[in-house]
Amino acid sequence: MDRAEKEALVAELNGVFADAGVVVVTQYKGLSVPEVSDLRDKIADQGAGFKVTKNRLTKLALDGTSCEPIKDLFTGPTAIAYSDDPVAAPKVVSDFAKGNDKLVVIGGIMGDTVLDVDGVKALASLPSLDELRGKIVGMLNTPATRIAQVTTAPAGQLARVFGAYGQSGDAA
Repeated sequence: MDRAEKEALVAELNGVFADAGVVVVTQYKGLSVPEVSDLRDKIADQGAGFKVTKNRLTKLALDGTSCEPIKDLFTGPTAIAYSDDPVAAPKVVSDFAKGNDKLVVIGGIMGDTVLDVDGVKALASLPSLDELRGKIVGMLNTPATRIAQVTTAPAGQLARVFGAYGQSGDAA
């Protein structure tokens, strides 16, 4: 990798650290290429990113960002998962790590809050933004449905009464 490529990589990582809602740092020692590709696909499906990093360049990219406190996590073969949604990246990485002991979550950061392994797992257990939006829409929709049922019930009862009178008049 020549100097221009390194500078481009540092600039790209700096943008990731500046813009991401959450960054999860992992160690991937022993993962095969197909396993890493599978993880990347799962992360991409959730709108997040996964990048294998060079520690020295990553530490340079952390300078001047809110993620600077996690510099110490970058030792050994590291990779980062990142997303705007504070739940997406931790959830996918934690789920993948449960099924594959070669991927180890070592920490992360959300905003200005440094996360340890338990913090990342706690984020992973929360519902995603899309799930929360669905629940809110469901809660807002339920009262409207009930109001519609209450207002149409008297009309339905009147229609049944008139129908009964009509049938009794036909029978007489």
